[in-house]
Amino acid sequence: MTQSHSHKRDALARRFRTFIDPDFVIADEETMKPYECDGMSMFCEMPLLVVLPETVAQVQEVMRLCHREGIAVVARGAGTGLSAGAMPHADGIVLSLARFNRIVHIDPLARTARLQPGVRNLAISEETAQYGLYYGPDPSSQIACTIGGNVGNNSGGVHCLKYGLTVHNILSVEMITIEGERVVIGSDGLDSCGMDLLALITGSEGLLGVITEVKVKLLPKPEKAQVVMAGFDDIQNAGDAVGGIIAQGIIPGGLEMMDSYAIIAAEDFAHAGYPKEAAALLLCEVDGTAEEVQEHIEAAESLFRSFGATSIRTSKNENERALLWKGRKSAFPAVGRLSPDYYCMDGTIPRGQLAHVLLEMEKMSKEYQLRVANVFHAGDGNLHPLILFDANVPGEFERTEAFGGAILTLCVEVGGCITGEHGVGIEKIRYMTTQFGDLELAQFNAIKAAFDADGRLNPGKGVPTLRQCQEYRALERKPAKVEA
Repeated sequence: MTQSHSHKRDALARRFRTFIDPDFVIADEETMKPYECDGMSMFCEMPLLVVLPETVAQVQEVMRLCHREGIAVVARGAGTGLSAGAMPHADGIVLSLARFNRIVHIDPLARTARLQPGVRNLAISEETAQYGLYYGPDPSSQIACTIGGNVGNNSGGVHCLKYGLTVHNILSVEMITIEGERVVIGSDGLDSCGMDLLALITGSEGLLGVITEVKVKLLPKPEKAQVVMAGFDDIQNAGDAVGGIIAQGIIPGGLEMMDSYAIIAAEDFAHAGYPKEAAALLLCEVDGTAEEVQEHIEAAESLFRSFGATSIRTSKNENERALLWKGRKSAFPAVGRLSPDYYCMDGTIPRGQLAHVLLEMEKMSKEYQLRVANVFHAGDGNLHPLILFDANVPGEFERTEAFGGAILTLCVEVGGCITGEHGVGIEKIRYMTTQFGDLELAQFNAIKAAFDADGRLNPGKGVPTLRQCQEYRALERKPAKVEA
């Protein structure tokens, strides 16, 4: 660190400590080290400093000061993001919302809850269970991820097929602009005049403002829920069965798919009873009244057999249902048993392309000489390929990045997109030019400028600038050369 950089840090820290508890203004590098990256740990940067305000007024003052001084601001939740969306800016601050962790109010009659952004996703359902309610979107990281980050990335989860993504389950957000203005976007009504700014803010990755409160919709717990687990010895059959379920008119609460690598890793970790010999596994949950569930369970079992399922098991009670989901929700960390490192991708494709894309990824795996484990929300086509690699092997990380890029390009080619719920961040920003043309990207930049004309909010993430577009379009996207 240069002397001028150190002087700037110390001077800025002193100013923040005039209105934030000094213990929550972090300026030493050792204490800041945990903030250098989010869950996407392959991209790291140390910030100028870290601040953890406790009140909305403090957040406003932070924003006003940074706006006056031209300092970049990166808002951070729990740091569980997987696209480097919360990676710091070297000349900016990290504004952590970790202390904003209160459930402000629950209205069981209106089925809503007001939450500070640092409230954990799972904590919402735990707190509202006493009223027979829960919060629908349930990312695999729900035990740790926070509602503010969920809004920032429009997170989904295993039950998003039937109950929607974050954007479908929130009513309003309170947000602080780059100038420090406090605004509320959305309302309690089913509709409001003007443009749908709430949908714009959802998934904006901290590029437009800092969220300080979220009002969410709550759902009544269904009378009954059961899971059918079906193993297949052929990926094509499993992929076709996903489309078959929807064609039957059944909208499952969740419809998940795992391939052989993921099955083995999850089973060795969770002991959920997964068939380790299967090439692919489907988990199909249906919920509703007892009669409705019974009818759909029987239909799903019959359909899976018609598509060549080699094993079928249906949960008999709530403990069995929870165990089957435990395997799926622990699949990401469990895959860490298979390889020293893995790169978690995120893209979305039309359901009808599932089998084709999985088979193409098998070919890519051989081409790049890298294994890939697949865990994804099959019902809505949200893929989560986990590319297994060893960062200690020279060139393997670069080859992994190239493999990931090829998967994203394939998603676009079959009519999908480069993200489903993880966001763009830094990880995928170069592939925005694969999906969007210059006019579309210019519109995105115009929206960004309307909220943040100087580009101080989470700079370098989400949307490439015109200069970046030109650079990314000039890149050659050829498969990495692999020595035989």
